[in-house]
Amino acid sequence: MSMRRAILAAATAAIAAGLALAGCGPGSPPSGGTAPSANGIGPITFAVGSDDAGFFTTLIKPWNKAHPDQKVSLVLLPGAENGQLAQLTANLQAGSSAYDVIAMDVIWTAEFASAGWIIPLEASMFPLGDFLPPAVDTARYNGHLWAMPYYSNAEVLYYRKDILARAGKQPPRTWAQLEDLAKTVAPKYGLQGYASQLAPYEGLTVNFAEALQSAGGSILAPGGTAVAVDSPQAKAGLNFLVGGLRDGWIPKSSLNFEEESSWADFESGKLLFLNNWPFIYSQASLPGPGNKVYGKVGVVPLPGLNGPGSSSLGGANLAVSAFSRHQATAVAFIRYLTSLPEERQLLVDSGFPPVWTSLYSDPAMVRQFPYLPVVKQAIVAARPRPSIIDYDQASLAISSAVYQALTFKKSPQQALTELSAQLTQIIRDG
Repeated sequence: MSMRRAILAAATAAIAAGLALAGCGPGSPPSGGTAPSANGIGPITFAVGSDDAGFFTTLIKPWNKAHPDQKVSLVLLPGAENGQLAQLTANLQAGSSAYDVIAMDVIWTAEFASAGWIIPLEASMFPLGDFLPPAVDTARYNGHLWAMPYYSNAEVLYYRKDILARAGKQPPRTWAQLEDLAKTVAPKYGLQGYASQLAPYEGLTVNFAEALQSAGGSILAPGGTAVAVDSPQAKAGLNFLVGGLRDGWIPKSSLNFEEESSWADFESGKLLFLNNWPFIYSQASLPGPGNKVYGKVGVVPLPGLNGPGSSSLGGANLAVSAFSRHQATAVAFIRYLTSLPEERQLLVDSGFPPVWTSLYSDPAMVRQFPYLPVVKQAIVAARPRPSIIDYDQASLAISSAVYQALTFKKSPQQALTELSAQLTQIIRDG
């Protein structure tokens, strides 16, 4: 707690010194957002998804105790990301000052920055060199820092280590090994093979992107101005998913799976393998009558076409609203939340992967969260989803086209050709 008090004291001193004047340095901000004002000190709101309210309530208590005139109040957004985006967009388009600090998905940086809804931040105010580089990259747009990475994320492969041990097998590193184990070992022990999130929503966009890039492809060409989704690598990635459904080692139930529903099948002992986010490990580690896999779960990086694959990069960033009246306090609060003690507490309270690199080798943290080294490996190898201003529309196009192929309504090649044309139009219109 002494380190935590030191961070609070430093934040207080930074506010008193006019911290917010450094918001974007001399001159005009690089987009429509405004630089924070020197007197922007006072109570602030913190917009977060309702699912995260519990641990955020705990994390802000020390700040509020130390800053009675600059207290933070939570503003709860919908639990689902599409609902969060819709509510944030409606308020920010109207220039509302209802939000001061915004917890936003890493894929929203380009849209929020280009619209002028958030302010640029001064990179020198934050210890970016201590953070995971992929996480920092998600907070940049057009060469400027627009947010602060808060937690990172990358999907990993969960497996029944008791079953593989009984079968004398190692966890898979390639798709061929995964398919073989799902076809041979799983049915021998009364299990289904492999599941991921293949319902037509953002999770399907994530899973398709992972399959594509694990085969060596990408959705956009380097530079992000051209579409590259109609490629042999993309076809190989889509065929991996389509073939698994056709041959039965990916159960048809995956076509309705989101994160929690896929975990429910794994928890109940129905699956040998599951692709999901790191928070699943914390749930799998809780004993209970419904948890049939307690003490039996292993975790490795996602397999790929010819070796370890690549996850989609997830996580959350913290940004300051361009319409906030207390931007100095907002920036100082972000500095506080992203400090090392608070990042450690975030991991303990929520299980979310932190952005401080040192925590992944901290002996105490690794003892408590044995999956951390694997998660770090997955994050470093992960790739961000396309940085498209109208990302929501692009994601809808991707999930819709891919779902048509997964349900055998269109061939993989037809789905990719049509998707390429749709994404090209979205980029052109954006």
